[in-house]
Parts: sequence; C-alpha cells; structure tokens
Amino acid sequence: MKELYIASWLSPYVGAALVLLLHKVGNSRIKGGVAVLSILTSALISTAAAMEVYGGEHSVHVSYTWVKSLDVTIGVYFDALSSLMALVVSWLSFLIATYSLEYMGEDPGQTRYWFFFSFFVGSMMMLVLADNLIAMFIGWEGTGLASYSLIGHWYTDEEERWVGDPGRKALGMPMWFEPSHAGLRALVFTRLGDVGFIVGIAALHCLTGTTNLHVLLEKAGEWSYSLYATGILHVFLALFVMGALAKSAQIPFHEWLVTAMTGPTSVSALIHAATMVKAGVYFLLRMTPIFIAAQHALHHIEPLAAHVYTDFFYALALIGGLTAFVMGTMALVSRELKLILAFSTASQLGYMFLGTAAGALIGEALLGVFSGFSHLMSHAMFKASLFLAAGAVIHAVHSRFVDDMGGLARHMKTTFIAMTLAALSLVGLPPFMGFWSKDAVILVAMESKAFIPFVLGIITAGLTAAYSIRMIIRVFLYEPSKKSGHAHEPGLLMLMPYVILAAASLVLGVLWPLVEEGYLEFLGKATLGVEEAEVHVGVEPSLAVGTLTLVGFGIITVYYIYEFKKLKPYRLAEREPLFRAIHNFLYDRWYINSVYYIVIVGGFRKLSSTLYRAWDRSVVDYLYHNAIPAFFSKLSSGAKAWDRSVVDYLYHNAIPAFFSKLSSGIKATLELWIDEGFHVFLVEGVLAASSRIRRVQTGVLNHYILMLWLGFSVLAIIFLLMGV
Repeated sequence: MKELYIASWLSPYVGAALVLLLHKVGNSRIKGGVAVLSILTSALISTAAAMEVYGGEHSVHVSYTWVKSLDVTIGVYFDALSSLMALVVSWLSFLIATYSLEYMGEDPGQTRYWFFFSFFVGSMMMLVLADNLIAMFIGWEGTGLASYSLIGHWYTDEEERWVGDPGRKALGMPMWFEPSHAGLRALVFTRLGDVGFIVGIAALHCLTGTTNLHVLLEKAGEWSYSLYATGILHVFLALFVMGALAKSAQIPFHEWLVTAMTGPTSVSALIHAATMVKAGVYFLLRMTPIFIAAQHALHHIEPLAAHVYTDFFYALALIGGLTAFVMGTMALVSRELKLILAFSTASQLGYMFLGTAAGALIGEALLGVFSGFSHLMSHAMFKASLFLAAGAVIHAVHSRFVDDMGGLARHMKTTFIAMTLAALSLVGLPPFMGFWSKDAVILVAMESKAFIPFVLGIITAGLTAAYSIRMIIRVFLYEPSKKSGHAHEPGLLMLMPYVILAAASLVLGVLWPLVEEGYLEFLGKATLGVEEAEVHVGVEPSLAVGTLTLVGFGIITVYYIYEFKKLKPYRLAEREPLFRAIHNFLYDRWYINSVYYIVIVGGFRKLSSTLYRAWDRSVVDYLYHNAIPAFFSKLSSGAKAWDRSVVDYLYHNAIPAFFSKLSSGIKATLELWIDEGFHVFLVEGVLAASSRIRRVQTGVLNHYILMLWLGFSVLAIIFLLMGV
C-alpha cells in the first residue's frame, strides 16, 4: 500500500494529461470533473498517509532511484511536517477546484486552465513530499511554470482583467498591469531567486555527493565547516534562501505577487492562499532544523563560527517583519478588493518568516516549525476563503474596485457572514484560529529578543485589523453603489468552498487549546531534524492584551471613519499636500515598483544605449565606415603600385625579352638544323646511295643474266597473281 502513496503527487499529473487528451470534448465540465477527481484522489491518499504517520509517530518513506550518478531519488517522504502540508495543499486545492467548476464554467480556455491547474497541484505536492533537493526543485519549477500560465490566463488583456488604476503613474512609471505582463513579472521575479537556489543545491551536492535531506542533516557539520573554512558560508546561506524569499514574496521580491491579481480569482486563491507562496515558507520550515543542526555542529568545531547562522536567522526575521509591516501599510489604502488581499497575503507571509526565523534564533527548531507552520495552516484557510468570497463579490458587481461595492450585506448575506468570519481570523481576534497562530509568532519574536522584528510584528497586527475591517465595511456595509443593486449569491459550487473554509477557521480556533499540545508533540516526534524539547506554547497574557488593544484601536478607528462618519479618507487627503503625499506614497507601493523600473529596467536600457553608442557607433561604425574602407583603399593603392611597377615591367620588359631571346634561340637552332641537313646529311646520303648502286654494276655478264632472269620471274609472278 505504501507504493500507492506516490499517487499523492502523481494523480494530479495524470489528471492534467487526461485533460489534454479531452481537449476536443465540447463539454467543459468533463475536463473540470477529471481535474477535480484527480486532486480529490491526491487529497484522500495524503490523508491516509498522514493518518499512518500520526498513528505510528514515524515517517513514511517510499523511494526509487532516479539518477544514480547524482544520488537522486523519486518517491514520497511523509513526516509530520510534510504530511500536514500535503493535507493543506491537497484539500484546499480540491475546494478551489470545485469552486472553479462554476466560476470558470463559461471561460473559453477550459483545457488550458484545467491542465495547468492540475499540473500546478501535482508540482506542489511533489515539492512538499520530496526527500531530496533536486526532486523538490523540479516541483518548485513546475509551480513557477504553471503559475505563469494561470496568472496570464486572460492573455488577451482586456481592461477589466487589469490590476491597478488605468492611466495612473508613479515617478513617471505606469502603475497598471495587464495579465500577460503580470504573468511575465511573476516568472522573472521568482526565477531570479531560483538562480540562488540552484547555486545552493549545487554547492551542497559538490560537498556531500548528494542532496538527500537525511544525509544533509547527518553531514550538517561537515558541509557547514567546509563552507565556513573557505569563507563563503554567508554567501551560501544568502543565495540558498533567495529562492524561498522570491517564492514567498518577501521584500525585495514582493512585487510579482501584487500584480498576479490579473489571473482568475480561483487562481489567486490557489497561488496566494494555499500553495505557491507557501512553498518558500515550507522550504524554510524544512531546512531550518538542518540549519540549526549545522549551527550546533559548527559551534563544537569552531565556536566563533556559530554567529554566521545567528546573523542569518536575524536577517530572515528582519526581512519577515519588514515585509509584514510594509505590505500592511499598502493594504490600508488600496481600492481594489483582490489587491487588498494580495497585500495582506504578503504581509502574513512575512509573519511566517518571522516566526520560523525567531524560533531558530532561540535555538529550538521545534518552536520555529510550530509557530511558522501554525500560521501557514491558519492563513491558508481564512485567506482562501477571503479570495473565493472576493471572487463571488467581483462576479456579482462586475468591478474589482471597492468604490463600486457597498451595501452587499443585504444581497449576499451568506457571503457577508463567511467573509466576515475569515476576516476576523485574519485580524487575529479570539477564538478564531488566526488569533492563536499570530500570537504564537509574536510571542516567539519577543522571546528571541529580535527587537525590531518584534516591534514591526506588533504594529502590523494593528494595521491588519484596520485594513481587514475597512474591507468588510466598504464591501458590505458602506453606502451602496450603482453596481451593487443587482448583486446576488453565487451557486452552491462557488458558495460552499469559502463557507466551509471560514467555518473551519472558527472551529479550529475554538478547538485549538485542546489540540495544541498534541499538535506540538506530533511535530516534535515525527519531523525530520526536530527533536522533542521543553518549549513554551500558549498565550502570554500581557502580550495578548497589548496586541488585542492595538487591534481594537484599529477596528474602532476604521469603524468610526467609514461606518459612523461615512468618510472616504483618500478623497479628503487630496486637499492637504502632506496627506496627499503620504497617501500617494502608500497607494503607489512605496514607489518600489517605480524604482525597479527606473533603476533596473531603465538602467539596463541606458546601459544598452551606452554600449550601443560606445560599441556600435565607436567600434562597429568606425570599422565599417573608416577602418575597413581605409584598409581596402590602401590595399587598392598598393595594387595600383604593383600593377605599375611589377605588372608593367613583366608585360613590357621581362616577358617580351624572354620571348625575344626564346625566338632567337629557336631561330638559330632551326637554321643550324636546316644548314646541316642540306649541306651535310643530304649530301652524305646521296653519296652513300650512289656508292651502293655502283656496287651492283660489276661488269660480269653472268651477274647481268641472273639479274635479268630474276626480274622476269618477279614480273611473271605479279602478272599471275593479278590474273593478267
């Protein structure tokens, strides 16, 4: 039965292949049904494997040799972390796929959508369940490829599919993006980080001869010391984690996630809630126990070297805290529903990095994995619910802007309740699951003594409450717009998935105090590299009171502005230069996107122009229009000199002289031969002939009679032969 666990990632791939085979089938629901069933199969098999891991408190490993020379295997590795992650990915993907059956029911690109949807899920499951970095990287790249197509699904680029305000510019740079552009941005941003990931994988393989996670854990001290001894451990860690930073949209790689809102809402839920953006967090969760083992081993070999990992973990915590804060400020002023949720996703991913890195700073892998994964799991549920509900709202009012919404609570009561429950979990109010997971992150940050990341995490909690409640008020409770009058609830296939997820966030939050200890124990006993330890979990009363006070202040302030006073702050800000500048700064995403285009895109364009002027004009033009013509001109002049000095001499002097001498020689020879022929050889010949003839005239009569007889005999024979 264990061999069947491979179908946990293979089944969606098979579903993708079947969708292609069915591309000529007119009924789109058949393709969607095949894809949904393949993902359901993956979810059921992952559930069976997770139950086996939980029941036996040990990992389940099925492995086959793939590339023997590289020690690369293919199979599945279920431990506590990967089995829980597989459950999150597979079941959320199934619910989102079910939602898609109705949401994408009339879309003309059914084959393309369902192929890449299933391919994405299979790649994500392969990434999660890989037991070596190369197999993980293949799944990693598969999600990137599929996300490029899904984000740019509506590649015809109609304006209603854009993200950003059409015509708006910041620092002279456009702030609106078409689906085809957004898909390309996602591909480029994530591939930049993946270059560092590849370098890290290659370095580990060169040092250990393998990328197997178990071997890397066992040899953590060896490869870590080798890198430290050569002075590149800092560089290795920075490059190795770069792929995770890009995949999970941490500063400075966050921009791709914001503009990925051009894809269908179901894609936004799939990528931004449950799967792709969590891949970077999962990689960090998977590798943090190995990094901590390397740090401990390095401390025994070279005590002063352990600070490298401390600096590395602090840097990650700081990046996570900055990302959480910066993205929260952007969400506070955004006017697009999906864009608010996108900023929120990046902000919450920052929390996950902060929690994992802070736990590592304390030196407890279990604490980092517990806080980071708890918030990952919590966020996956309530953010998927929010995105799917947002899709229903946008579908109902035919606009992505919150200004075109308002008053929808009367027309979409179930959606209002579900979205409010999910938003309260995002805010972090008890007893919702978001409260427990966010509190765990902030608590670990405080215990790690990482002051700046901790403060940023606290402030972000208030920002999260403010933009979440602002979103609910503007969409459901604010004064209705002209477009919200005809809104209505979607069908059950769209409605049920986000209702289930919102309810699950509440139910799990209520049950969390009862299951928290068992969950912690499960992670400690059956996660690769994690050992059971005495760690403090639960709520720190003083910290919780402080956080909830800030959250309450954010909620009350927003409610007063938007619901009580019915104000539109961004319009009021236009009257005051200072407020307008602050609003534009936040609304235009801290000008980070513009700076990227000015410095990187514009910089490379200027570099290209400079190289064009320096090389093409100065070098190529000089060669073609000066050097080469001058060379051939000189060559031609040299040819003329050759023609005049050499050729003329040959034709007018040397050759005539040669033939003159040749003619004279031939003439002299012929004259000599003629003279000798007539005066020597001819005379001597005639004399010799006459001498021989004179010898015949002997004067003897008998000789003459004999000669006469012989002559007659010869004549007689001739006459006889001729018949005369």
